[in-house]
Amino acid sequence: MRLAALALSLSLAAVSGAEAQSTETLADIRQDLSVLTTELLRLKQELNTTGLRDVQVSGGTLDRVNTIEAELQRLTARAEELQHRIDRVVSDGSNRIGDLNFRLCELEPSCDIGSLGDTPLLGGESASSVPAPAPSPAPETLPSGGAELAIGEQTDYRRAQEALASGDFQGAANQFAAFRETFPGSPLEPAALVGEGRALSEMGNTREAARRFLDAYASYPESEAGPEALWRLGASLGALGSTDEACVTLAEVSARYPGSDAVAEAQAERSRLNCP
Repeated sequence: MRLAALALSLSLAAVSGAEAQSTETLADIRQDLSVLTTELLRLKQELNTTGLRDVQVSGGTLDRVNTIEAELQRLTARAEELQHRIDRVVSDGSNRIGDLNFRLCELEPSCDIGSLGDTPLLGGESASSVPAPAPSPAPETLPSGGAELAIGEQTDYRRAQEALASGDFQGAANQFAAFRETFPGSPLEPAALVGEGRALSEMGNTREAARRFLDAYASYPESEAGPEALWRLGASLGALGSTDEACVTLAEVSARYPGSDAVAEAQAERSRLNCP
């Protein structure tokens, strides 16, 4: 209602033509400015929170995630709609105030119209001084194969990756395992298996690490994690003393994934194992 009232006041104040210009007085213009100011203050009050909340998040983990995602989408759409309406009102109101100032200057003999300059946008900033929004950083690319991920899914995976990168191998192994239990069939499951295998390998548990790499490759050979899983499986077999099997597995990397970064890793490991 307040937005409608402001739009109405702007349209009423926009009456123009020779007759209106000839009959309006300085008091009329000042009254128009007062009306605009009052309505804009009411608009500003709409940006204040009421303290009331109607979002209820309950149920299991998946239900809560879905509820939060739906509410975020609704709020984002609502915020964009309100932003568009406010921007339109600010632009219209600023233009109207500029016109009123021009007319007010015409009525004052000592006023120099050329010195008026640009009218500041409502809110205190001129159009030329409003900084351009900073470019958003490129989002981190997760090995999901382009599939859409839940918010909690991304967060849990990144947290496990950060633990691995920081050297908290036990924590990383636990978090990757928990991730796979929480999000079964996730697009990130192949990468989570490789991450858990890397953490286990760093802890000296090479046999369990090899099992994770094998699971990742055998179950998801076409995934982004497939090449890394295969060469790390070969390296683990070499560490376990199964040199022949390791050499065969490592040779398969270039045949299965030509052109991937894993090929160089596999060749280096073959050289270290003195593979024929």
